[in-house]
Amino acid sequence: MAWSEPFCSEGANCFRLGRGADGRAHIGTTGSAAYVSDSVDALRALISAVKAGAADHLLA
Repeated sequence: MAWSEPFCSEGANCFRLGRGADGRAHIGTTGSAAYVSDSVDALRALISAVKAGAADHLLA
């Protein structure tokens, strides 16, 4: 699997995005072998929704 450079916020809260040989997209945290996997289109939709504020209520 090819992982991108981690995106880090405060402290050690780092997420990484990757793409497997099968073409699926992956989101994981650094320091863990666990990750979420779905289609590239699903990842694109998730990122668009987060940018639009769909998850803002989780931050309050």
